[in-house]
Amino acid sequence: MAQPKIRKQIRIPKETPEEKRARIAKIIRKLRELFPEATTSLSFENPFQLICATVLSAQCTDARVNKVTPELFRNYPDARSMSKAPLAKLEKLVQSTGFYKNKALSLSHLSKAIMEKHGGNVPGTMEELIGLRGVGRKTANVVLGNAFGVPGFPVDTHVGRLTRRLGLTKHLDPVKVEHEITALTPSKDWTDFSHLLIYHGRATCTARSPQCEECELLRLCPQVGVQ
Repeated sequence: MAQPKIRKQIRIPKETPEEKRARIAKIIRKLRELFPEATTSLSFENPFQLICATVLSAQCTDARVNKVTPELFRNYPDARSMSKAPLAKLEKLVQSTGFYKNKALSLSHLSKAIMEKHGGNVPGTMEELIGLRGVGRKTANVVLGNAFGVPGFPVDTHVGRLTRRLGLTKHLDPVKVEHEITALTPSKDWTDFSHLLIYHGRATCTARSPQCEECELLRLCPQVGVQ
């Protein structure tokens, strides 16, 4: 019977904050070399489309969302039209993204709030965005970074997994991960770093079968939690 392959564990000594900042900078440089095209995978033409697409992306792939949103936005291209949409119609349009009843309700409520509180325009601050139904810090950071050019560090499952494996944080709470990483990273890099981690998480540092032996970050990574 074949013996399981044992992955060599790389040990990185306990770091000072300055040393961790320097390692993060090296990680970002390497990932930019590997994924120069890294950006959000969601298709959108304006902030309203992006906030809707990001709400739909919860527990769903971006590829699936991108198949749903063209028809959704043909029917309801802006907050005004979506705020008047029958809930049953919204549910039917977004059904294949999963949890569609909650997502349709969130789209309905947030579009009404955008009309009533923000004159039909998606707000451009964290505080205003998280005041909309279905919008947490991750969604708000996606919108800020990709629609408004305001630095944000969205923490999805890929970003959480990779920051822990890289030994950059021990936190499981996405908000705590966000705060810890942004304290160690220049704000100009926040949005890019999140995109880069997502690309690397999809391509190499996958959840179940990370390809550590082929990973370009191996010398920078302690492989925390990798079996």
